[in-house]
Amino acid sequence: MAASSTEDIGKTPPRSPEKGPRPGSWGDLFRRDHLAAALVLAGGVALYAMNLYLTAALMPSIVQEVGGERYYAWVATGFLMAAVIASMLVSRLLVSLGASGAYVLGFLVFAAGAALNALSPTMELLLVGRVVQGFGGGLLAGLGYAVIRGALPDRLWARAAGLVSAMWGVGTLVGPTLGGLFAQLGAWRWAFGLLAAVALVLAALARRALPGHTRSEADREAVPVLSLAVLTLAAAAFSVASTLPQGWGTLGGVAVGAVLVVAFVVVDRRGAATVLPRLTYLGGNGLKWIYLTVAVLCAGVMTENFIPLFGQRLGGLNPLVAGFLGAAVSAGWVVSQLFSVGITAERSKTLAVRCGSFLLPAGLLAYGFLQSADASGPLVALWAAVLVLAGVGIGVAYPHLSVAAMRSTDDEREGAKAAAALSTTQLIAYTVASALAGILLSLGGSSLVASARSMILGLAVVTVLGTVTTALALRGSHGQR
Repeated sequence: MAASSTEDIGKTPPRSPEKGPRPGSWGDLFRRDHLAAALVLAGGVALYAMNLYLTAALMPSIVQEVGGERYYAWVATGFLMAAVIASMLVSRLLVSLGASGAYVLGFLVFAAGAALNALSPTMELLLVGRVVQGFGGGLLAGLGYAVIRGALPDRLWARAAGLVSAMWGVGTLVGPTLGGLFAQLGAWRWAFGLLAAVALVLAALARRALPGHTRSEADREAVPVLSLAVLTLAAAAFSVASTLPQGWGTLGGVAVGAVLVVAFVVVDRRGAATVLPRLTYLGGNGLKWIYLTVAVLCAGVMTENFIPLFGQRLGGLNPLVAGFLGAAVSAGWVVSQLFSVGITAERSKTLAVRCGSFLLPAGLLAYGFLQSADASGPLVALWAAVLVLAGVGIGVAYPHLSVAAMRSTDDEREGAKAAAALSTTQLIAYTVASALAGILLSLGGSSLVASARSMILGLAVVTVLGTVTTALALRGSHGQR
């Protein structure tokens, strides 16, 4: 029996056994006739990802000037909740507005939110701006995957998916540095002004570079209001849990969120209109396992929020070096992904996904067990090495999983929905993992070493589930042959 492959994960019915087009190269993707589209796809996700970390670096300066410290946590929570809601509307907007129209809307809403942030005299108004910015950012994050199918030829899907997902890592690397620079200069408002200006430039580029509206009114699908409402409530529960004092309140918020996620699956599966592609709910189909694997991989990234703290307190690093240590996972993710997208043999793609599902938990488990007070220089170097290894696990697997989701169907509308759901899955995973990390951190009590081990090893155990979901995804493919 033929071996399973990532190309066939979640596929119903199986594709023709004929060979597809020759895989494209990076040079092909950045060729003149594809460059503008690639810049828009990557730029939208980069704006979203960079904004998360840039704002975190600016928040102390913002609070010092406009006050409103009690809303500190909600600046991030409001942004994330709005982004989750927007990401679930991407496939509908593509039907209504086309790729260029949807992108222009996303960039303009993001720019409006950023401009409002830059001009905000109070924290309350800045919070409104963050919600607006989050809605635009959620559209951009979802469109980054959903538009690949229509904007680029099939042979470039893997390269484009790798480029788009690499922007999450690039945002982690650039965002804190840029935010810290503007904060150091006392110019936090100009940071949001810069984001608005870049968004407007990309909006103009999207209008020229991407295909317009090509579908009729008959192609439109009803909005799954109930499914969207339940999943939004789930995201809100996890987001609120991450802002509560550590303890039973946080645990209760996570429990409520988990129940609502289950309720969403039940409602969406039975709905006349759905958020996720209908393929997701078919027995023997691997698409649901793709989404769960993506969620697990993204959960591992949340350790980066705390690594700089551990580097300073346990390793004696200065803030700059600790910041670089915190970006080690993203560095491994970005670099390995640039090579992984060049894999063309289906057996090798499958092996890459399997290896990635083992490397991520292996790196995090090693980092967790290596935590120690007053860590020496060689030990800190070893921390960096195993964190890069964890990032490599994400990078080698992610592009092939995302392409498998996009190729799960030949139906253009369902394919766009499958691709957009990758972003929704990613955003939900970040929100859930953030709340879970807070709970795990509190288990260490007053000992920072114990807290670090509890949080890191706890998230590492979650990522171990990726080995199971990967096997189920590949088995689903195998069973359809």
